[in-house]
Amino acid sequence: MTIERAITIMAGFFIMLSLALGWQASPIFMHEYWLFFTAFVGFNLFQSGFTNFCPAAMIFKAMGMKSAADKAAG
Repeated sequence: MTIERAITIMAGFFIMLSLALGWQASPIFMHEYWLFFTAFVGFNLFQSGFTNFCPAAMIFKAMGMKSAADKAAG
């Protein structure tokens, strides 16, 4: 698995979980403030598209994952 794929999976999971925790009709609703976490994840994805800075990518790289470019280079 590449870093880019792991980030996509992690971001999707966090967005779905925080929506479920923040939406009042959800069976696992906790509080509306969970929607701020949804906004944080979305903003982080947005800014990383422009700046190429992603804390999750740095964590995954430290864990030994390789980026798609690293895998393509061999």
